[in-house]
Amino acid sequence: MANSPHGGVLKDLHARDASKKEQLFAEVEKLPSIVLSDRQLCDLELIMNGGFSPLEGFMNQEDYQSVVKDLRLKNGLLFSMPITLDVSDQDIKTLELEPKKRIVLRDPRDDAPLAILTIQDIYKPDKVEEAIKVFGDNDIAHPGVKYLHNQTKEFYVGGSVEAIQNLIHYDYIAHRHTPAELRAHFKKLHWTRVVAFQTRNPMHRAHRELTVRAARNRQANVLIHPVVGLTKPGDIDHYTRVRVYQALMPKYPNGMAALSLLPLAMRMGGPREAVWHAIIRKNFGNTHFIVGRDHAGPGKNSRGVDFYGPYDAQKLVAKYKDELDIEVVPFQMVTYIPDSDEYLPVDEIPEGTTTLNISGTELRRRLRTGGHIPEWFSYPEVVKVLRETHPPKSKQGFTLFLTGYYNSGKKAIGKALQVVLNEQGGRSVTLLLGETVRHGISSELGFSKKDRDQNIARIAFVSAELTKAGAAVIAAPIAPFAEARAQAKTHIETYGAFYLIHVNTPLDYCIKTDRKGIYKKAQSGEIKNFTGVDDPYEAPTDADIVVDASKQCISEICHQIVLLLEKDGYIGER
Repeated sequence: MANSPHGGVLKDLHARDASKKEQLFAEVEKLPSIVLSDRQLCDLELIMNGGFSPLEGFMNQEDYQSVVKDLRLKNGLLFSMPITLDVSDQDIKTLELEPKKRIVLRDPRDDAPLAILTIQDIYKPDKVEEAIKVFGDNDIAHPGVKYLHNQTKEFYVGGSVEAIQNLIHYDYIAHRHTPAELRAHFKKLHWTRVVAFQTRNPMHRAHRELTVRAARNRQANVLIHPVVGLTKPGDIDHYTRVRVYQALMPKYPNGMAALSLLPLAMRMGGPREAVWHAIIRKNFGNTHFIVGRDHAGPGKNSRGVDFYGPYDAQKLVAKYKDELDIEVVPFQMVTYIPDSDEYLPVDEIPEGTTTLNISGTELRRRLRTGGHIPEWFSYPEVVKVLRETHPPKSKQGFTLFLTGYYNSGKKAIGKALQVVLNEQGGRSVTLLLGETVRHGISSELGFSKKDRDQNIARIAFVSAELTKAGAAVIAAPIAPFAEARAQAKTHIETYGAFYLIHVNTPLDYCIKTDRKGIYKKAQSGEIKNFTGVDDPYEAPTDADIVVDASKQCISEICHQIVLLLEKDGYIGER
């Protein structure tokens, strides 16, 4: 039999409110609406399907304060993470929010009405206290603290939720289950003991071995229950991870394991998060839960020290084990023994035994360089998925961002680089000249600072999309402002390499060699807001390469740039 829900009753609001669905839909058009954030959307989904049982809405002030201070709801039931609906002062005024008022909660993806919340109270949290109590620190190096201070709005709205409809997922539908569906699945398969494994990372042979060992030691089955909502910034995307899990599942003994995806927005809250995860897994019917080393840990603080100790999460879950009523399975570190071709727990290996391991850093290096990843570490099917998503640099996209005065040589350099990179082959090459962009996607923009910044933002967007697709992009706008260039770099580096190339040709030389007479028109006042005449140019201090077309020929400049790309592995030797 599946484990009983936390609090004794599964709060499946879809089942509870099914009889009044039409009535709720009819009411929607008469009510004000809040479009949810991505985190709020994840939270609402798990409130409505019972994953956050015993919650039936977003926490009111009494429950919030009790959870923050004591890890308990006001009624005394254990709950370790505050689940809140944040709104701004402007939201409160515009929507005239007040207790007893009803508001529609809408999906940010398609504006669909998902639920109606009846407001119980509106309150202003002490965010510093919340950070210190929940995350153990007010250091914004912690992603949960950073989100709290930089993205969470200033007020919380507490209230009960009535479910109109579940949000629609378009990916991996066969692996998405509500707690009720997963409980029914366990019942159909006669799974009475189920070990849940939480992960936000790809899985390799060691993970398969430790989960199999945990299940066999407890005569149980395994539920691989990865988070596919919001995880730690910088984590591998969930599409890649789920393809890895799908590739791994056939490696389990027949009938032992199942895969189900959890749409949770993680807070990276370490010990408190581990307790929360245990409650969630209990609600999904699991009887056992593997708590990892530094479970849900965010890494190091701004002082270079780990936010949490390696076993803090296991200790806090053990403290509440009787109330949680789910058996905690400590994460057993296993390592590979080449002599016997098997994985064993590190505490069972005789001294002097040869062992092998590949660290996460080394794995990323091998993926980046195309290096060999042995089968003892990961299955070929898993490696294939990871290589598709993380190809070596020679197959990744990059952007060369040239900045400098008009007539500094950017256009000639850009055209020459396009020819050189096309000769290299292996990827498409796109040239975004400033004048081309101005006549195309930015034709309505002028030359005010705001319009210039908007133009660079558009170039960054196009460059990022092309870079993500594995192309080589050569962008050559004037880009006179440092902040706009920095924002472009941040955007593009999400998907690939960004090289800032300062074409530092002196302004006097640019004016002297201007055969079109554009500078002359600007100096006479015929052209306004012209960089170098009546508009400033903020010379880069962070350029990867600085060149000067008054002293270097175009071929020399191109060769200098190509050598940098070769050194970094993006193109092969010529």
